[in-house]
Amino acid sequence: MRVILSIIFVVFCFKSYSQEKDLNYFIATAEKNSPLLIDYKNQIQSATLDSLLNLATRKPQVNGILFGNYAPVINDFGYDTTLSNGQTFSGLIGVNQKIIGKNRSTIQSQTFKLVKDGLISNKKIALKDLKKVIVSQYISAVATSEQVENNIKTASLLKDEALVLKKLAQNSVYKQTDYLLFTATVKQQELTVLQLKQQYQNDLGLLHYLSGETDTTFVYLKTPDIALKSNLKEAKIMFLKSFEIDSLKLQNQKSLIDLAYKPSFSLLGDAGYMSTFTNLPHKNFGVSLGFGLSIPIYDGNQRSLQHQKITAALATNLAYKNNFNKQYQQQLLILKQRLKQVEEIENQLKSQLSIAETLIEANKKLLLTGDAQITEFVIAIDNIITIQNSISQNNINKLQLINEINYWSFNE
Repeated sequence: MRVILSIIFVVFCFKSYSQEKDLNYFIATAEKNSPLLIDYKNQIQSATLDSLLNLATRKPQVNGILFGNYAPVINDFGYDTTLSNGQTFSGLIGVNQKIIGKNRSTIQSQTFKLVKDGLISNKKIALKDLKKVIVSQYISAVATSEQVENNIKTASLLKDEALVLKKLAQNSVYKQTDYLLFTATVKQQELTVLQLKQQYQNDLGLLHYLSGETDTTFVYLKTPDIALKSNLKEAKIMFLKSFEIDSLKLQNQKSLIDLAYKPSFSLLGDAGYMSTFTNLPHKNFGVSLGFGLSIPIYDGNQRSLQHQKITAALATNLAYKNNFNKQYQQQLLILKQRLKQVEEIENQLKSQLSIAETLIEANKKLLLTGDAQITEFVIAIDNIITIQNSISQNNINKLQLINEINYWSFNE
């Protein structure tokens, strides 16, 4: 009776009172709660604002300037009025406009765009990493729940056979020791179910933890639909995007170096009131115009040295890209090979399970007539439990490999 209640309780927890959640729920929750993704989002926004700030510096810079000065001369003591003017006052509005050529403007804009592109690429990879971790833990939790259900079925089978064996032992068809041996097997199976249930709760707790949730609710996880996705062409692989952006950044640095050696030109102007109050102060309103020009002449060959440094950095980036691509291709080959091996094992295990189930059915019939050996029956049950667990573990390996392959070969 206690066995029946235990089994009903576990099934009840899994099917009746448990809330159902699917993989998409945990991925969406993890994405919403991830501080890293929030950080990247804010950095991308900041990069956009930096670009707008750069555009703002190209517009005319207007400043209001107010200045007053009084240098008294008392008994012929004081500053030379030729230098100090005695007293001065100015109230001006100054304008400064840098003249930026189209090429300079394009290069500066590209600088900010590359920074933003790099952040967007990093955010996508961070999201892929997060999804991979969530899917992996979800697979583990679902596999444990499937093991619970499989072992509950086995426990139910043992319970039914224990009742039959008890009657046969009472009628002296089997020894009392045979019945006790079988009862011990039933108890062991109950313990296995309890341990798996606790393991499922732990797996579920870790899944909530990775999703950024504080939740210990016992929920039922829906079986995920995890399948191989179509492979991408090499040019579209997300992980190579970072090498491309780094290369473009280095090229952009070369252009920025060249810009620093080009003449810079700006227009200056102001309008307002400026007076020493010594000559028609009421007419000292006016304007002034000017320009500034800076021409680099010689800096000790720094430009060439900086270009050499960037050329070396480009070569390093290319070497890392080529190495990554080789390892990437090799890793995919290994993962696909392992997936093929797991599928081969899956077929073998299904064949073994079919034979083991047939053997159990045969032993159940022999048990009724007293022709079955209890030890052999127990061994057969242990064998089917082992095969079922192997199938479950093999299925976990298969789904984890698919998750890993999709991570590397698909951009979402």
